[in-house]
Amino acid sequence: MRASILGGVLATALMVGCGPAMEQEEAPELATQEAAIPDCASSPDNLIMYFSDGTYSQQIGGRGCYCGSWESWGRTSAFRQYLNEC
Repeated sequence: MRASILGGVLATALMVGCGPAMEQEEAPELATQEAAIPDCASSPDNLIMYFSDGTYSQQIGGRGCYCGSWESWGRTSAFRQYLNEC
């Protein structure tokens, strides 16, 4: 008799579980978030220009701050020059 009561309590506990299901937090959708790009006008950063080879004749990309706004385009390479003026 005691075994059947214990079995019934155990079966009920297994059906109920350990409480209500917890809500899972959703990860923020980063692809659709918009944030203001910081102004870099007073930043010591400068524009890095990237070139295809050591002759520095063909520019292939640029990264950094240029005239108060962030620039990022093209490709990078080991051949680079820094532009400190606007």
